[in-house]
Amino acid sequence: MNYAELYYIVFDAITDALDSMNCGKYATAKLQLIAAQQKAEELYISADD
Repeated sequence: MNYAELYYIVFDAITDALDSMNCGKYATAKLQLIAAQQKAEELYISADD
């Protein structure tokens, strides 16, 4: 399992969500975080480890 890849997915989503929140786009921020969570979870579950 490449945990660095999962970290970068989540870190980038947090950065994007904070940018969205700074623009008052809270719904967009929520969706960005949910999408990252789902992507990281899918990668983790599908890993061969």
